[in-house]
Amino acid sequence: MPVTTEGKIEAIGRVLNDQSRPLKERFRALFTLRNLGGPVAIKCIQQCFGDPSALLKHELAYCLGQMQDSRAVPVLINILKDKRQEPMVRHEAGEALGAIASKEVKEVLEKYANDDVIEVAETCQLALGRITWLTELAALENLPENPYASVDPAPPSQETDVSTLKRILLDENQSLFERYRAMFSLRNLNTPESIVALGEGLKAGSALFRHEVAFVLGQLQHDTSIPYLQESLEDTAENEMVRHECAEALGAIASPVCFEILKKYLEDEKRVVKESCEIALDMCEYENSPEFQYANTLLQVLLATTVMLPQRHRKTRMALLLADGRGVSFEELKLEYTSANSLHQDCWKDLIEHWKYV
Repeated sequence: MPVTTEGKIEAIGRVLNDQSRPLKERFRALFTLRNLGGPVAIKCIQQCFGDPSALLKHELAYCLGQMQDSRAVPVLINILKDKRQEPMVRHEAGEALGAIASKEVKEVLEKYANDDVIEVAETCQLALGRITWLTELAALENLPENPYASVDPAPPSQETDVSTLKRILLDENQSLFERYRAMFSLRNLNTPESIVALGEGLKAGSALFRHEVAFVLGQLQHDTSIPYLQESLEDTAENEMVRHECAEALGAIASPVCFEILKKYLEDEKRVVKESCEIALDMCEYENSPEFQYANTLLQVLLATTVMLPQRHRKTRMALLLADGRGVSFEELKLEYTSANSLHQDCWKDLIEHWKYV
């Protein structure tokens, strides 16, 4: 069991669920909960699905899928079934179910593979394709480990030729699952040629397909993709789900050019695009800062509790926590401060649990 106490996880959950806080703080709290995992984190995330922000709810479902904890399945099934939720939220719930891929998800995915909302239907079809692949082909293909540490909606293709992969990616007569496989292979190749091929994918296929292309371009974090992402973000006729993903991809690339592009759309008429630019700018700031990690809400909770320590221990603990932002290792800190002999046992416990997740 993780050493982080339930109380601290619940404190992070309160940040996530507090609508008076800036959205960027709530996002950081969400990703902290994802990293911590466990039933308390899942409960905190579940409580937030009544939020008015479709962007935030979409990320809630994404994080539950990436956690791959079957205890989140009932939550995600309810979101997928709830037609009051925005299409991008229901789509992400379907994708998350495919990421978890436990036995009980297949029936509900089959039901919604014919949903009236095309993004939801296509997502459920992809999720079923992934489950079939895991069951029948994964062991035979023996693919290398994902270099991006994400749970993708489809595995990469075994093909490695960029021209062939590009042809499959852009061929709308191919199944969506095979086109996704080509997409993730192009991502994993991570060459200028493969990135250009992916960029061309932003003008092909369904909104769901284009939004996934934008997502992988964000994972690649390469300047080559900026013109493609900028064009789609600036196209107000483009589906808002695609534009939102382009904004977040630009935030991940985090160059000065991206910063300027994103600032232009902070007042976009589409709420999901506006909020995505806000989050993307926070990502830009993070990528260009000395901060040790993006999901830093546990650190903030620990800092908040520092004021309750006796004065003689407070300065030492503050110094340790603030050193985290400088990228100093735990062992270096331990060596530096052990000689001072002023660390309270509770401080050590909290610091150890913080370093467990960074």
